[in-house]
Amino acid sequence: MSFLKKLKDKFQSNQSKEEVSDKYKEGLSKTRKSFSEKINDLVAKYRKVDEDFFEDLEEVLIAADVGVSTVMDLIDDLKMEVKRRNISDSHEVKNVISEKLVEIYYGDDNEESVGLNLQDDALTVILFVGVNGVGKTTTIGKLAHQLKSEGKQVLLTAGDTFRAGAIEQLSEWGKRVDVEVIKHSEGSDPAAVIYDGIQAAKSRNADVLLCDTAGRLQNKVNLMNELSKVKRVIEREVPNAPHEVLLVLDATTGQNALSQAKTFSEATDVSGIVLTKLDGTAKGGIVLAIRNELGTPVKLVGLGEKVTDLQTFDPQAFVYGLFADMVDDEE
Repeated sequence: MSFLKKLKDKFQSNQSKEEVSDKYKEGLSKTRKSFSEKINDLVAKYRKVDEDFFEDLEEVLIAADVGVSTVMDLIDDLKMEVKRRNISDSHEVKNVISEKLVEIYYGDDNEESVGLNLQDDALTVILFVGVNGVGKTTTIGKLAHQLKSEGKQVLLTAGDTFRAGAIEQLSEWGKRVDVEVIKHSEGSDPAAVIYDGIQAAKSRNADVLLCDTAGRLQNKVNLMNELSKVKRVIEREVPNAPHEVLLVLDATTGQNALSQAKTFSEATDVSGIVLTKLDGTAKGGIVLAIRNELGTPVKLVGLGEKVTDLQTFDPQAFVYGLFADMVDDEE
């Protein structure tokens, strides 16, 4: 049985997993349509797997924003695997590609994807960073809804005190998902707002505190100083916190998102990536570039506009979402 068919059977044998795979299949439709068409065209063009085949495959992967460095590593691995298995038929390479894309995430073992670091019997503090316009506030609102639906008491803190309308936007999300928002006036010290958020979370016995921060990249030094100050306040008030520093990136910006990830990783200890608007791009391969080039796990992905469309990242469901049409073609 092919690797892709095994993935499909795995998802179909478990209702909750099938629901997840369906969300990925729907959310990645733009990337899959572009990616599948190009892979199928490539397979139709080349009956044999030769150097020309790999050169064209390289172009397809780069066009999907998998990233040049990642593509080079992937092509080298594919060549070795094709030689090892003595594969000559180009149709068989589709399964090898899907296997290797999953391996970029898992390495040699088949461990489950990494979820959020939520504390069992203590306050969890999650800090969100990212430039303006990437969907940071929307992500916080959606995650608040998700955590609340799991029975957790959640509090939000409006630490982006510089962008006009940021406090109001988070407040609107608070009303929408029925979660309290701790806020000061525009222009206030972000660290002071987050300090008050922590005190409120403690007094209300909250389970999770989600903290928004400013997203100005024009002056990286100021950004670093601001984030460092916020982190010092959190560390002082809550042992071992923040438990997550999540960098929110807009998938539709492609390689620019990778550049932002590198900048923020220099400014603060990013523990995970949230990739928004994955449903709005044909270049979903940026997920793999981020993982391979930064070593930072993608923990959450936005697969649509609905409040329930923020999903825990599942590398196998992601790869299945990319190749679903090809699995159907096999049957």
